[in-house]
Order: sequence, then C-alpha cells, then structure tokens
Amino acid sequence: MPDFDVDVAILGAGSAGMSAYREARKYTDRIAMIDGGPLGTTCARVGCMPSKLLIAASEALHRTHYLDEFGIKAGEAKVDGAAVMKRVRDERDRFVGFVVDAVSGYDEGHLIAQYARFENDTTLILDDGKRLTARSVVIATGSRPNIPKPFEAVTDRLIINDDVFDWQDLPRSVAVFGAGVIGLELGQALHRLGVNVHLFGRDNLVGPLSDPDILSYAAKTFAAEFPAHWHADTNIRREGDEVVVSWSGADSGEERFDYLLAATGRRANVDQLGLENTSLTLDDRGVPVYDPLSMRSGDSTIFIAGDVTIDLPLLHEAADEGRLAGENAARFPNAYRRARRTPLGIMFTDPQIALAGRSHRDLVAAGIEFETGHVSFEDQGRARVMQVNKGLLHIYGEKGTGRLLGAEMVGPSAEHLAHLLAWAIASNLTAGEALERPFYHPVIEEGVRTALRRLNHALGFGASPPPRCIDCGPGG
Repeated sequence: MPDFDVDVAILGAGSAGMSAYREARKYTDRIAMIDGGPLGTTCARVGCMPSKLLIAASEALHRTHYLDEFGIKAGEAKVDGAAVMKRVRDERDRFVGFVVDAVSGYDEGHLIAQYARFENDTTLILDDGKRLTARSVVIATGSRPNIPKPFEAVTDRLIINDDVFDWQDLPRSVAVFGAGVIGLELGQALHRLGVNVHLFGRDNLVGPLSDPDILSYAAKTFAAEFPAHWHADTNIRREGDEVVVSWSGADSGEERFDYLLAATGRRANVDQLGLENTSLTLDDRGVPVYDPLSMRSGDSTIFIAGDVTIDLPLLHEAADEGRLAGENAARFPNAYRRARRTPLGIMFTDPQIALAGRSHRDLVAAGIEFETGHVSFEDQGRARVMQVNKGLLHIYGEKGTGRLLGAEMVGPSAEHLAHLLAWAIASNLTAGEALERPFYHPVIEEGVRTALRRLNHALGFGASPPPRCIDCGPGG
C-alpha cells in the first residue's frame, strides 16, 4: 500500500510548478507538490529579478557619463561595490520571500518538502522511502547551468550566475563565457560597474538573434563598449588565485581574471528523477518528448512544464506551460491541446534586444515567403532627444497577405516595442492594419511606424493605407 495517494503530483515548486498547482487546485484538492528546496523560483532567486537589480545599478551609473552632452555638470560618480551587492541581495531576498510565503500558504498537507524518483509512471519514491501514487504527474523540476568540462580546471575560481548574486563586493575582473542572455546581460552590467570584463562567445552569435543584419549591428555595438570575442578559440588555465585565458584569432591575446563566469547554457534537472523506470521516450538530452500544445509526454499520464523542457526558459512561458500541464493533469483523461501565445523574448542589455513572433531563422527554415520593413534608430527623433539613438528594427510580413509574422530588434525601449508587435501579430494584423493604429509624436514607437510603412511598400501595398471613409459605405 502507498503511504500517499493523490490525483496530481507536481515535482518542483518553481514558476511552472506553482502555476500547475493553482490550475490543478481548481479541479481537485488531492494534490501533492513535492520539492526538496530551497523554495523560491529561479526567476526570483538567481534569474530575472537579481540580474535586473544589477543591471539597474549599472545603468544608473552609465547615464552619468553622458551628463556633459546634456549640458549638465556634476561630480564624478563612484561605485561602492559592497553597497551595490547589498541592495541586490536585499531586494533578491525580498522577492524570494514573496514566493516562499505563497507556497507556504498552500493548503495544509499539499507541500512535501522532499525530492522524489519515479518507481513507475504512477508511483514515486520519496527521500524518506515512503511511496506516493498519483493518477497523473507534472514534472516541473527546472534547470541548472551547464558547465563544460574544461572549465572545471579553474575549481573555486569558476562561478555561475547563482554565485554572482551572493557576492559581498564586486571583483576586479571576470571572464564571461557565453554570449546568450545571461552572459551578455551580466557581462555588460559588470563592465559598467567598473569590473574588467571580457566576453567569449561561439559561432558569432549574440543572444537569440538570427537576422544577419540585426546580428551584425548588435555585435558591433556591444564590442564597441567592452571586449567581446564573438567566436573565440580559447585556452584556460589556473595560476594561483587567477584564471588565465588566452585566445587566438584576429584579436588574439591573453588576460588574467579573478573569476570565470560560465554562462554556457542550461541543462534540465531530470537526471535524478529515475525516468528510466517510466515508459517515457527521452530525447538526446534526456528530457521526455512531449506535445507543446498539451504538455503531455507521449501516451502517458505524465506532463512536463517550465525550464525543464529547455526549449523556452522564460518565466511567462513556464507559467503558461504550468497552467496547461496542471489543467490537463487534473482533468485527465480529458486532456486538451491549446494554442500557445505569440513568442516574445527580451534581453535587458543596453541597447535592448528583443524578438516578437517568428524569428528570421524560423521563417527561413519553414520556407515562408516574406518581406522585411526596417528602421534605424540612429536618426530617430525621440531616440536622439534622449541620446539613446542606437538600434535597428526589422519587421517581417507575409507575401501576398501582408500579415505580420515576426520581428527582431536591438534598440531603445525594445521591451515595449516587442510587446506592441507581439500583440499585433497575435491579433493577425496586416502591416496596413497596424498602420491604422495611432502613433503619438514624438515617441520611440514612431520607429515602428516607419518600419511598417517600408514593409507595406515592400509587400506591394503602398507606403501606407489611405484613411478610412466612415460615410462612404462598402468599398468607400
């Protein structure tokens, strides 16, 4: 006999697990949320929020460097590294506290503060040896940084983003490996706070960008601010308390650093789950193969959600997947496939990087015929007024229909522009229909209008649609 029997067992109390719990709770109170701790989501503890705290400090300092250009005279701004990191830790702990309070407020007996392994598809073995059976299971165990073997040679000089947010002070220097979201955001922020930073990437990639022109613009922009090697063949060794990195190529060199920050991707937390005891089919990463529209794995009663899928490691995606997995797990066998939201991704660099809808890479791979509307922010009015006039935006529209498909951008207020474009794409607007929406003056959004006009023209519909006549009747 099992020690526990529930309708839904949720493995992991992060963003996806919490979302799954809230949804499943609508249908049943026979739920077990299983997490060995510590509680507090990746976003709150080591991801979105603490990284933005560090970025906010760096941006506040960076803007003081441009005061003279506004005709403002001020004294030299100085960085108190200990104070910067104290605010990061204090505010981080505050955000984590909200999450812990939320989970602690779940119905009594629902939270099991242990880890668990599968004995079979419907039976879990807890750390203390007790057995739990469940009609359905949601795997929401998240992910962790992937550490390449060569990095292990630097031992305690090797850090991951989790470690950064526990620093008591800022270091002298850091070698950042990985030009994805984590590496680029933290690398630029640390550089602006006075840390000697070198960024080392692979394959000339910059974050998630795939449009050749946007990618090239971003690479040149960031490399002009701090040393960024977008494709580096490196050699790493430890000498005393320092990490020595040498690299070859056109800009070959050697530098000594206090730390090596590994931001080289993430891996799913599935290796301790006993998935070999289930009927699940696993991909080459050891992650269960699943349907992204239902989050169900094969024909099993097991669902998966959040960063553990590795596909879309973003909080809003994790929350959406958790809701879908929680609903289907609780209502099983009445599991439904539901449409996913329009893709949206943002990097909080300066200038910001963002994608909305389908990327350039996705459109090309799918063989979709499309045109591109573009705008540079270097001479855009509002951007020049604020002295944030760096950036390039491409919007993609489907040939024949004019329907908006996606956008890639690097530039000012990209977090807001990407939202507007994602909403327009989700609403199935054409470029012409989007141009009928209001644009104020002077605002950054006028750049979107310029790109839409150029897209509309490239699609063969003219620079912009004529005003609608409300008294003309059909066709007027």
